[in-house]
Amino acid sequence: MAAALARSARAHCMRAGACAHTVRARHHQNHGAQQLQQHGGASATRHAHAAAGAAATPTSAPGLSASPGRGLLPVVYHPAYSAPLLRAGHRFPMQVFGTIHDRLLHHHRLIGPGQVHVPTRLPDDDVLALVHMREYVSAFSEGRLDDVRARRIGFGAALSEPVLIERTKAEVAGTLLTARLALRHGLACNTAGGTHHAFPSFGSGYCILNDLAVTTELLIAEGAVRRVLVLDLDVHQGDGTAAIFAGRKDVFTLSVHCESNFPARKQASTLDIGLPDGTGDDAYLSKIADVLPRVLSEFKPDLVLYDAGVDVHTADVLGRLCVSDEGLKRRELLVLDTVLAAGVPLAGYVGGGYDDDLNVLADRHVALHAAAVRMWGEYELS
Repeated sequence: MAAALARSARAHCMRAGACAHTVRARHHQNHGAQQLQQHGGASATRHAHAAAGAAATPTSAPGLSASPGRGLLPVVYHPAYSAPLLRAGHRFPMQVFGTIHDRLLHHHRLIGPGQVHVPTRLPDDDVLALVHMREYVSAFSEGRLDDVRARRIGFGAALSEPVLIERTKAEVAGTLLTARLALRHGLACNTAGGTHHAFPSFGSGYCILNDLAVTTELLIAEGAVRRVLVLDLDVHQGDGTAAIFAGRKDVFTLSVHCESNFPARKQASTLDIGLPDGTGDDAYLSKIADVLPRVLSEFKPDLVLYDAGVDVHTADVLGRLCVSDEGLKRRELLVLDTVLAAGVPLAGYVGGGYDDDLNVLADRHVALHAAAVRMWGEYELS
């Protein structure tokens, strides 16, 4: 798939070579384009789409193939994603994942039912133990986590309920399936995922099992990939993922986050970029545009797992950055285009986001899928 992506990127560059505006030109004029070419991502230097800041053009649902993923962007969903009912007023927006799925299908009509993939198996304890301590996995699976670990996660009594246990494992299954589909097709997106605060022996910050880490470890163990880049653009540092892969040469953890935000005690990612409170669109996107091509060129991953948290948004109740709706759209186009131009498959995950209006919040997340639909077409993936 990487070879096919590279051919697609070269062809895409030739088709669009006359275009003078790019994602990076929005921030650095000619310097950004020169730097991206220097780092081997030449085809990401010729797009006008993010300079215009437009979302992807919606694809009408009627007439789409009923064969999942056939010729269309694969999107992963599981009904358990939003199954748990948390207490009224709980900060975690459990119902947003179902809302994302619904708005993708019925409101924005970006995808059709035929391209939605549902995991058929939940991960067993052996798979989860690639990352997590067996004692922790057993205690969680049996609904008997102690009060200290339960408080650190933040779901209270719901942690002992089978529906939340199933939901957590379904999210890991969905993240793994999304990565497998990305390796097969070049690009795939989940409607959940990105539980980056979970550590081997405990969870934290609404994260119980680290889906990104489990997926990475399993794919490496299977020989499906040798090197994985975990690109974490959530407003909160991916501390669990960073700790799990500390010192590893085959996993690169790149976190661009708000330095003053949770967690108070940061872990050391392979590369951390901590931003000051109030960072807006241009400064935020410039940081990503500067570092991502360099990491891709130097590390040469076989797969990118992308945590596209939208809690960087200026209106997010747990964020402290000032990225706009337009900035989110530009970010997703920038990231997907840069990675695909480098010939690397990408699996996208929605990450964090917090707002009382679930439709508004879901639409921030949908910027990822909209950009993916657009890139799927522009790179002629199948």
